[in-house]
Amino acid sequence: MKLQHSSCQSITLACLMMWGLVLSSGCSNGSDDAPFSQGPTADFSEELTGGDGPFIGAPAPANLQELGYVEAEYTAVGTAVSYRSPNDLTGDGHWAFEPDGSAEYRTRILVRRPQNQSDFSGTVIVEWLNVSGGLDANVEWVNLEEEITRMGHIWVGVSAQLIGVEGGPVLSGGAGKPGVAGTGLKKLDPARYASLSHPGDGYSFDIFTQVARGLREGGSAMGHMRPQHLIAAGESQSAFAMVTYYNGVQPLTQAFDGFLVHSRGAGSLPMVGPGLYAFFTDSLITIPVILRTDGKAPVMNIQAENDTTGFLNSMLVRQPDSDTFRLWEIAGTSHGDSRLSVFGSGVPVNCGLPINDGPQHFVAKAALHSLDAWLRTGVAPSTAQRLDMTPSNPPSLLRNVDGIVLGGVRTPQLDVPVDVLSGVPGPTPTKAACFTLGSTAPLSEERLAELYASPEDYMQRYAASTDAVIQAGFMLEADREAIIADSDPSRIPN
Repeated sequence: MKLQHSSCQSITLACLMMWGLVLSSGCSNGSDDAPFSQGPTADFSEELTGGDGPFIGAPAPANLQELGYVEAEYTAVGTAVSYRSPNDLTGDGHWAFEPDGSAEYRTRILVRRPQNQSDFSGTVIVEWLNVSGGLDANVEWVNLEEEITRMGHIWVGVSAQLIGVEGGPVLSGGAGKPGVAGTGLKKLDPARYASLSHPGDGYSFDIFTQVARGLREGGSAMGHMRPQHLIAAGESQSAFAMVTYYNGVQPLTQAFDGFLVHSRGAGSLPMVGPGLYAFFTDSLITIPVILRTDGKAPVMNIQAENDTTGFLNSMLVRQPDSDTFRLWEIAGTSHGDSRLSVFGSGVPVNCGLPINDGPQHFVAKAALHSLDAWLRTGVAPSTAQRLDMTPSNPPSLLRNVDGIVLGGVRTPQLDVPVDVLSGVPGPTPTKAACFTLGSTAPLSEERLAELYASPEDYMQRYAASTDAVIQAGFMLEADREAIIADSDPSRIPN
């Protein structure tokens, strides 16, 4: 796929030098050997106040004060470049981007940080906010909140894309409040956000870079705390953006120390022209592409069961674990689930069965913990078995007699079941969202009696499975109490 934009000659040499890029014959060669490049930095000098307070697509307001955290919101202001590729994009991800046009931007960042500097871990999670629902949604915060706050990390949500600021199409549900999805921050709360301006998604990647540079300076937006490590994070549409960033932009900027890529599809977020949206659906028709193998920043890639097949089809881009890459495919989980269901329409979705109630967030927290340790110590995370596939073309997932998928990262909720947790939607999907929400199918009382001699037997096996998965590194000891609370011995016949 070739990007149809003007050549790098359309930008002046002075502008290129301002961006601090290492050029060869006028354009970067896309290698990952250069040190962290200096360049334009987002200005966070203006704190956003007034109006209705910070807006974010979330299931409930974060109880930050109780957690020893504070929240503040700032404008991120600067002039960003867009990118183009002079060559066809290839499936190995070894892309050579070069700057194209430039445009001014004025977006926002939402910062959640420890109230006391002494509690800061040194790690900052920089989340590319997800806009598939027509608004800025902090999906990774929802998955990772407990791990972020107990470790003392700083979380920064970046309004990187056009829809979040200016409004636009709603591609997958939206907020629970009517009139919110697709509206954009500026119209949602003019008293707070009217001054914002986004030039289009082609500039999103450099906006993300400039925010990272600003965070490294540790100014007032960071509570004057300077980070040791920046982790770029994104889920679903934002994971597509992480793929494009890692393959084409990170080699130019070295802006991030690690990447958490969550629920990606086989493709990447496309580059677009000024004022345009990079649609989630367009990502589905780009070439299948792995994450480049010559990058120095470690990547933790976690995938739900139904990310691997269906419309995301990430099985096409499975790649081996390496010194800088880990892939965890989480059995019994779904792209969307009960923890994230608030990002739907706010109206219960009837898919014929309850939506997936799998333990994806527990594994996601272990993935973040492992990635952070990887950056601090150099010790790589655990390697995981891939989900089992049939040899057919196209392949499908192998399942046991109860319909539970085989292989992948195993959890006690899956291997000591009272329900069949699956990425397969319920039998009567009434909305397209059902195909991302999976299902939770209760096992019959007769089947439970076959599996377990008594409630005590069930609990002993569940606890043993919990300890085994924690020992294997796929769940955390800090979450053990909550994992055990997910058990349900009342379902087991005496």
